[in-house]
This record gives sequence, structure tokens and C-alpha cells, in this order.
Amino acid sequence: MADTKKTVETVKEEVKVPVKKAADTTAKTAKKAPATAKKTAQKAETETKKAAAAVEKETKKAAAAVEKETRKAAAAVEKETKKAAAKVEKTVKKTTTAAKKTTVKKTAAKKAEIQTTVALQYLGKDIPTEDLFEQVKTIWTNELGNKASDIKSINLYLKPEENCAYYVINGTQTGRVFF
Repeated sequence: MADTKKTVETVKEEVKVPVKKAADTTAKTAKKAPATAKKTAQKAETETKKAAAAVEKETKKAAAAVEKETRKAAAAVEKETKKAAAKVEKTVKKTTTAAKKTTVKKTAAKKAEIQTTVALQYLGKDIPTEDLFEQVKTIWTNELGNKASDIKSINLYLKPEENCAYYVINGTQTGRVFF
């Protein structure tokens, strides 16, 4: 039995050492736990900040991509608007040109229809009325200082007994020219 006692005591001694070591290790670990928790919290905070920065960076990239696409779409719309405006402008020019041509053709046709000749013969003299109209136009432009294009109408009244013609230009200006 003595052997058994020794053995039990020896076993107790042998068990005490690892138990002491385990207790010491547990105490050290318990002391380190707050420091480890702090480190873990700091690591977690750092990782959170990194993740937030990554998310912000991705958000900025996505916003830039959206802005780029928006600009492209706006440029395309502006380009289409300019094309449409150019087409409208061409159509307006064509319409205006066609209207001008039509007006010019109608005016030319009206002028071409009227061809008259009047000649005054009195006491053996032959006086063409075209000469009298030219004299009136010369008076209008040279003496009165107006433009020939301002003449809308000329009315001539021939008086062979007075050897002259009386004129009225545009219904207001009057005078006379001699044969």
C-alpha cells in the first residue's frame, strides 16, 4: 500500500504541475483577452473602414459611369436635334426658293403679256411715246433725285396743240415735257 500511496502522491504531484501550468496559462490568457479584444476590435474597425472606402470607390466609379453615359446620351440627342434643325432649315430654304421662283415667273409672265406701242403724229411730226416716258424717268431720277425703281405708275396726257405732254408719277408728282 505504501507503493500505492506513493504512486497516488506522485500522481497528485504530477497532476499539480500541469494544472498549475494550465491555471497560469488561463490567467495569462485572461489578462491578454482585453488586449486581444482591443486588437480584434481595431482590426475589425480597420477592415470596416477599408470596406467603406472600397464601397465609396465603387460608388464613385458607378456614378462616373452613369455620368459618362448621360453625357453620351445628351450628345446624341444634341446631334439628332442639330440634324433635324438642318433638315428643317433646308426645307425652309427650298420652300422660300420655290416661292421666289414662282413669284418671279408670274411677274415675268405679266410683264411679257403687255406690249403696247403708241405714236403721236401731229403736223407732220412723228413723236414716239417711249421717248416721252424716258424724258419723264430722267426728270424723276436726275432732277427730283429719286430712284427709277420707286416709280409705280406713269400717266401721260398728250396735248398736241400745246406741243407738250403732261405727266403724273405715282399719282402725286406732276409736270410736263415738250415734244
